[in-house]
Amino acid sequence: MYMRILVVEDHEHTRHVLMRLLRRWGFDVASAPTLQNGLSVLEAGPFDAIVSDIALPDGTGYALVREAKRRWKNVLAIALSGYSLPGDVSIGRLSGFDYHLAKPVDCQQLRSILPAAA
Repeated sequence: MYMRILVVEDHEHTRHVLMRLLRRWGFDVASAPTLQNGLSVLEAGPFDAIVSDIALPDGTGYALVREAKRRWKNVLAIALSGYSLPGDVSIGRLSGFDYHLAKPVDCQQLRSILPAAA
């Protein structure tokens, strides 16, 4: 299955590691370091999945996912966050995230969420 994924993560090393990992798994990956950059990259959509940090330097992953879901109702949204209390997970679900993974991210858990790439 061909799948386009947008990774939005302000920590440069984490963003690059995620991109390399997702590409190795066979996905087409775009990335952005901030909310505004992520919103700009959405213009190059459609995307099948969004993998986003919650706390971004200029906003939140919640805003990004709300916009992505407005554009593509069925986009898979995965939060990556240091905020992992039950209340944080609930806010993420209300904002449109389908999954909430706590940092540091378990790569096998992330892989199990994503459909098999062709």
